[in-house]
Amino acid sequence: MEDNCFNQTVFLVTLLLAIAASSVRGHSTRVGFYSSTCPRAESIIKSTVESHFKLDPTIAPGLLRMHFHDCFVRGCDASILIDGPNAEKTAPASQFLKGYKVIDDAKFQLECECPGVVSCADILALTARDSVVLTKGTSWAVPTGRRDGTVSNASDTDGNMPGFQDTIDVLKQKFAAKGLNTRDLVTLVGAHTIGTAACEVFSYRLYNFTSTGADPSINPAFVSHLQALCPQNRDGSRQIALDTGSADRFDTSFFANLREGKGILESDQRLWTDDLTKKFVQRFWEVRGSLGLSFNVEFGKSMVKMSNIEVKTGTMGEIRKVCSKVNEY
Repeated sequence: MEDNCFNQTVFLVTLLLAIAASSVRGHSTRVGFYSSTCPRAESIIKSTVESHFKLDPTIAPGLLRMHFHDCFVRGCDASILIDGPNAEKTAPASQFLKGYKVIDDAKFQLECECPGVVSCADILALTARDSVVLTKGTSWAVPTGRRDGTVSNASDTDGNMPGFQDTIDVLKQKFAAKGLNTRDLVTLVGAHTIGTAACEVFSYRLYNFTSTGADPSINPAFVSHLQALCPQNRDGSRQIALDTGSADRFDTSFFANLREGKGILESDQRLWTDDLTKKFVQRFWEVRGSLGLSFNVEFGKSMVKMSNIEVKTGTMGEIRKVCSKVNEY
């Protein structure tokens, strides 16, 4: 009798655990999450990005960076979009982000189409993908179903966001903390194939970096080129292409530039100095070799991994009515 009771208890516990596990799996992100609740969601977002891109192509790298910044701080929950005196968007690491109007525009149209259904976090993930496609990169299927966070603190960027002066070991640690490996690290940094950086972010490498002058990891001829673009003690806000010669096209020339000592950011150029990261850099621009990797294919894979960092699904978080404001109840 006792054995029978014990067996029934074990069965009941096992059943409850199975149901709980199934529930968790059922609330994970998936491709086509809005297929029945808001069928036109992805097409609305795509057309919105396209219309803004025609007016200002620089929103493409802006939206891609914004999604990255969002995911590395509190997970992919659109906390980067929340307004406030001490919100994430006010942190120094986020000061050059752009594309907020695109998100607001897409959200407004989606609220007209299907109110309270599509999250701001999913809008960020989808606009990042659409931005890559608009700059001649390859598309990928974006799992959706994220919900929006309700907290946004600038202080949370400390220790989480990869920095342009980070060593490779520090970058590996920050990526590993988010479930991303070294291949993901090199792949996602490859997003710098589009976009720009302000002179003030990297000009320290050009003047008095060492007792003899500029950062020795920079190609000497390239130093002169950059010094002409970013004169010492002049306008530090001037924007310089992160991928010299191909700043508007999503391609592998960024990796070729690292090989030639033409990385703009110190952390980018360091990918060429570490044995493991260097191997991936080489494999991306040696796509015809036996060890070659398709950057576009790997980028889509790594973006899917990154876009699932600490996501809120099911009943977690909320679906904001306005992306810059937490809902009032």
